[in-house]
Amino acid sequence: MASLQNLYSSRSLQPGYGSNYNVDYVIHYQIPQTDPHEAEAAYVRLIEALVNVGLTTEVRPGDADSLLIFVKIASDKVLSDQIYRSRLGDWLHGARTVGPDQELSATLKSEPVTEAERLRLVYLLMTKPRNEGGAGITPGTGAWKHVAGLFPLHNHDFNRKLIQKMSTKYTIDDDDLDGVRNTFGENVAFYFAFTQSYLTFLVFPRRRLLCLAAARSVLMVLPPLRAWGVRGVSKIQTPRPQFEFEHEAEDPVTGEPVKVYSPFKRLQTQLLQIPFAVACILVLGTLIVTCNSLEIFINEVYNGPFKQYLAFLPTVILVVMTPTFSTVLLKFAEHLTQMENYETIDAHHAALVQKQFVLNFLTSYMALFFTAFIYIPFGNLLLPYLDFWRAAAQKIAPSDKFSTQEFVINPARISNQMFYFTVTAQVVNFLTETVLPYVKRKVLDEAKEVQAKISSSSAGPKVPDVPEEADFLARVRSEVLLPTYNVTDDYREMVIQFGYLSLFSVAWPLTACCFLINNWVELRSDAVKIAISSRRPIPWRADSIGPWLDAIGFLSWLGTLTSAGIVSLCSGKNPDGPAGARSDINAVAVLLSVFLAEHFYLVVQMAVRFVMTKLESAGLQKERKERYLMKKRLLEENLHQAVEEKAVNPGIAKSDKITREALEDEARRASVRGSGGSDEMFWQRQRGIDDTVQIGRSLISKNATEVPAASGTGLRSSKTTKSGQAQVFETLQKQRKGMW
Repeated sequence: MASLQNLYSSRSLQPGYGSNYNVDYVIHYQIPQTDPHEAEAAYVRLIEALVNVGLTTEVRPGDADSLLIFVKIASDKVLSDQIYRSRLGDWLHGARTVGPDQELSATLKSEPVTEAERLRLVYLLMTKPRNEGGAGITPGTGAWKHVAGLFPLHNHDFNRKLIQKMSTKYTIDDDDLDGVRNTFGENVAFYFAFTQSYLTFLVFPRRRLLCLAAARSVLMVLPPLRAWGVRGVSKIQTPRPQFEFEHEAEDPVTGEPVKVYSPFKRLQTQLLQIPFAVACILVLGTLIVTCNSLEIFINEVYNGPFKQYLAFLPTVILVVMTPTFSTVLLKFAEHLTQMENYETIDAHHAALVQKQFVLNFLTSYMALFFTAFIYIPFGNLLLPYLDFWRAAAQKIAPSDKFSTQEFVINPARISNQMFYFTVTAQVVNFLTETVLPYVKRKVLDEAKEVQAKISSSSAGPKVPDVPEEADFLARVRSEVLLPTYNVTDDYREMVIQFGYLSLFSVAWPLTACCFLINNWVELRSDAVKIAISSRRPIPWRADSIGPWLDAIGFLSWLGTLTSAGIVSLCSGKNPDGPAGARSDINAVAVLLSVFLAEHFYLVVQMAVRFVMTKLESAGLQKERKERYLMKKRLLEENLHQAVEEKAVNPGIAKSDKITREALEDEARRASVRGSGGSDEMFWQRQRGIDDTVQIGRSLISKNATEVPAASGTGLRSSKTTKSGQAQVFETLQKQRKGMW
């Protein structure tokens, strides 16, 4: 594992970190103690499967009972074939405006293959089913149960340059995002682009509803934030290995066999989401409401012994019970998503994200909803429910020491809660997400070194590493122990934070300022987390931030309602009147403010979306240019002529001159056709452009000489015109006979 000092130092990288030895992937293969012969046979099948698809392998000993299988693509020819097939598939699915050139060198010259594209193609080559040209490796399942995982190695030179650049400037520019995209793939790059855009929206002062409407409109109108050529790649779905089909049927369009699972069965399973959501609300809602009411009783009613310590009891209960219930519900959500049996990885992931968002929504916002819409406006109505805690406290505490005080609503409660969620919780999250894993890994590495020294003195000799590879292998063994990076966790964190901003920032105006500082640090700490605290992610492609767009849209819309509701319920109260009285709430004013706020949000959103559709980005210009060049090339190939605008020059282009050979061919065709009908003879009187031009000129000159005569007599005979035309035709016929 790379160290922080190594990332920020100007010295050369520590030994073993400067080169990856052209390794594309590392496969961590576990050797079981129970059945080594079966593991050996599975290992042979694994190597054969990799070699058969065009990969080359090397094996080295890992830690304890494991092997490290190093994989790279066998030749440039295999890589070229995979690049051509991938880009051709993109073009056929509409993700590219131009298909790849059959001369691949020209394609690679105009669009070089990136590190992320190479790693993605190698990964697909290892994991795609065999009937699609892959090795069919599914780590941890079936015949590949001994494959603990496969991952690419970090490019530590790039990681160092990226983190040092990000640490010395405020914003992430296009070059930084391109570097992230070329190294970690579009899926990770979109997270950094989204967070940077979100950070930018927090900088400028603005009205809350206006900024939220504008922010969401930009995100919804322009999902591909940059011209990465990935528009529409979400249509290219990766099959899910765990998909269980009922039968195969013939596709009515392609005629190919397709795997079918009844959509009605999936719908029946999806309907279970309704009781799942109800269960989440009941379990988590009951827990949060109970702890909040207990906290209100201890802080504002109870006045007995140990009050300063009992004040932490609700927090302790939430800290202990919320993760427990959330883990159980999350496991059920994962099981429910498995039962829904989706065909593709993207569909499975989107369904799981929706269920996780419901859980996160309840655990994150329920306490604030309780304070904003129950405690502050209807606080006195809670008195009967607080009697339960009073009775319980009287039974526990000695009667001579038990005392209470009059319940008084604390309007600052929601501000204190927002301070916790926007400041304290963000600091704790940073420590647990970035600092704690790094410290934990350092301690484990030290303990591992001590254990290795003790075991080496007592155990027999092990296979030694080649001195030239020792540092590199030590680094790989440390990366094997790192957890897998999941960008979904970072997306979830940003979306939940956006919810605090859109739903409850009206209660604490400094929310945006705190999130501005936090996100600047978060963006850089996430880069450090990827570089030193997790394995390098698989460079998947994406054309947007995926299902999180729907979550952001829902939160921004709901924020208009909650903001207007909080302002209406919690402001303009009579300070001398009792809080929570029915006369204290004007229902018409509350509903009207919510209605106007929502429609103002929708109008602003539509306006921003309309404006953004009129703006053409560099990516759209590039796409239009590629489509134009493609159409032009197709026309040139099919019509055998260049399609280009030509200036209209004066003069008339002449056709072929009348020659003896042309007249002979014409006479031969006439003899074959015979006399023909009048419609056919109509088109045989003039042979080519020369006849048409000459007859037209003769008619014009003839008309010019006849008009004065006709004007003198006041008459113009059609017979004269016909005789003029006949004279012209006779002249042409004489010319032809003269050539014979």
